[in-house]
Amino acid sequence: MAFSKRTFSLYSLLLAAPSFTTAFYLPGVAPTSYDEGQSVPLYVNHLTPGLAQQDEQLHSVFSYDYYHPAFHFCAPENGPKYIRESLGSILFGDRIQSSPFELFMGKNETCKAVCKEEAKFDSRSAKFTNRRIVQGYNFNWLVDGLPGAQINVESVTEAKFYNPGFALGSLNDNGQAVLNNHFDIFIEYHAVGYGAKDKYRVVGVLVQPDSRGNSKVQGDGTVDCGSSDVPVILDEDSETGVTWTYSVYWRESSTPWATRWDKYLHVYDPKIHWFSLINSAVFVVFLVGMVSMILVRALRKDIARYNRLDMINLEDLDGTSAAVEDGIQEDSGWKLVHGDVFRCPKSPLLLSVLVGNGAQLFMMTGATVLVALFGLLSPANRGFLATATLLIYTLFGFIGGYVSARVYKSFGGEAWKRNIVMTPVLVPGFIFSSFFLLNLFVWAKGSSGAVPFGTMLALVAIWFVISVPLSVAGSWLGFKQRAVEGPTKTNQIPRQVPPMTGSLRTIPSLLLTDLLHVWFPVPLLRADDHHNCGYDGAPGILLAVRRELPMAVEAFAGAGMTGGYVFLNALLFWATRVSFGGFTGAVLYVGYSALIGFVVFILTGSIGFFASWAFVQRIYGSIKVD
Repeated sequence: MAFSKRTFSLYSLLLAAPSFTTAFYLPGVAPTSYDEGQSVPLYVNHLTPGLAQQDEQLHSVFSYDYYHPAFHFCAPENGPKYIRESLGSILFGDRIQSSPFELFMGKNETCKAVCKEEAKFDSRSAKFTNRRIVQGYNFNWLVDGLPGAQINVESVTEAKFYNPGFALGSLNDNGQAVLNNHFDIFIEYHAVGYGAKDKYRVVGVLVQPDSRGNSKVQGDGTVDCGSSDVPVILDEDSETGVTWTYSVYWRESSTPWATRWDKYLHVYDPKIHWFSLINSAVFVVFLVGMVSMILVRALRKDIARYNRLDMINLEDLDGTSAAVEDGIQEDSGWKLVHGDVFRCPKSPLLLSVLVGNGAQLFMMTGATVLVALFGLLSPANRGFLATATLLIYTLFGFIGGYVSARVYKSFGGEAWKRNIVMTPVLVPGFIFSSFFLLNLFVWAKGSSGAVPFGTMLALVAIWFVISVPLSVAGSWLGFKQRAVEGPTKTNQIPRQVPPMTGSLRTIPSLLLTDLLHVWFPVPLLRADDHHNCGYDGAPGILLAVRRELPMAVEAFAGAGMTGGYVFLNALLFWATRVSFGGFTGAVLYVGYSALIGFVVFILTGSIGFFASWAFVQRIYGSIKVD
């Protein structure tokens, strides 16, 4: 009877098991179901620059508010209202507002006026708008979280995809700017199943803009949308009247709500991407394998030889002992610098602060990738990626403080108070100050991309209320830990190292080192005559003796030069694909590119530092040193 009760309980648990797998939606990405005829809001976002029609280049970096006075777009009767946005969305320049467009689920609308009165473009507004058309500016609308898009066809695969945004205007055959004042809105919807009756969801939004100069609102309230034969050309010498009109068409689609973003997230020619990825992977594996084989064979041979030499002691004429094997002295090769390799670098405080912030960035990157892999990031939740990145970086302030303190203590540093203060303040403060100065240029230009002052204060509050205390706590714990000691003792008198020439000098070696880092993660370590040392490779590969910089700084700077190449790549893109007509745009592009390069420099530099440190610890811990 007891067996029957247990069996009944087991069956009961199995029957109840499906209840534990009930699906749920993350906040902000849950589907919205509409009844037939229910109002579907259309929100407008800022106008952003795109590739200009005449030369396929980017001519501006500024975005403008949709209701900028010079555009004369129709606003709701009670004025536009801002839609609540995330911190990341605001930082990336989103300015989402309500609009006067009326959309009702399943109800087609043909030729409606956005507002009752026509807009009047004076000379100044006409010049401003025409310049934006020439620069290739685009509208950005949102319907149920989906961007209004145009269908593009890829030239290689001829695949069709939705390209978010649509043109403010175009250029005619004479090079004149033509304003789009009519919009055909095609909304794709999908019926909800599973017992939900007369419920529908939006799965696609297409907008076809057009220019119709003879459209107008009649005296009885009826609207004449005109034709495309007469385009709207804004006169820059006199006033031009423009009537804004639109039509709405609903089309049923087989696309389910769960995959509605697939048509927007297009990858150009995936075969080429896969080929490039496989080609790079094979090349990297080949290089890593080849270099690793050379290093391992050389190191094993040298370590075995050094350990044998330690056991052979002969008395010379002066009574001193020397280890000799086949006529080779003991102090040769990379063992020669074992007394200097773990010497403190020139700027231990600055290096430890940079390494700590690099470790914080590395952990933030890994955590963000994990969040993305688990599907917690959705394009429907605008700005969530940037918000998650900022919050994760803030929370990992503890890691930055801990790593900085451990590294600084291992260097023998004594200014521990300065280390605690500088770790959470120096690098974030430099980035924030640069961002604030660049934001002043955006604000002075009247762009909607300028971050509001309140958002700036919120960033400062998050920084000092959360990140700084966590970093201080991490530093306190790091200084409580035992310092990481090298396997060999450091000589009191530094070894004299001759000056380097040719490619072994500071700048050439940094550039060559980073070229190697691009292909395989083997840091090149250096030796220094005053502070720190690296290792001396048997065939000459492993050691390039330095005079100017210690090993730790060289390893950090060498790996960090990846950020320099990122910045150079941005400058190359600027020279080939971007054509800014003003000083402000150039300053913003170069400034933000430099900031990105600086962040990459710290991130990759810390990786190179720890890889070098671990490698040197390992090889010098494998030999016997008196």
